[in-house]
Amino acid sequence: QVQLVESGGGLVQPGGSLRLSCVASGSIFSIGNMAWYRQAPGKEREQVAVITSGDSTNYADSVKGRFTISRDNAKNTVYLQMNSLKPEDTSVYYCNVDVLLRQGYSGRFWGQGTQVTVSS
Repeated sequence: QVQLVESGGGLVQPGGSLRLSCVASGSIFSIGNMAWYRQAPGKEREQVAVITSGDSTNYADSVKGRFTISRDNAKNTVYLQMNSLKPEDTSVYYCNVDVLLRQGYSGRFWGQGTQVTVSS
């Protein structure tokens, strides 16, 4: 199967920056869309940003101009650079990856989540 390991979360002051990483490993033949979601307590999970295999990107309105998603296909890794962070960005952030496995079937996989807290 596929494992996704996230890193880079933590506590940051308003206006600060963090960079999240998510590395995919396992029986991977190819990777399609890679995305970041977030979920705050009492709220539904929402998509923050997505990047396609062709490097097209899309962002939630709430993060446009502040967050940047990128990927390194050689490392099976997706990144989320978060700048000008606000307290309302506080959430657990999850990566989500569409994978074609070597066994010939595809699946969508989730990371375990990494906490981002924006507070003074």
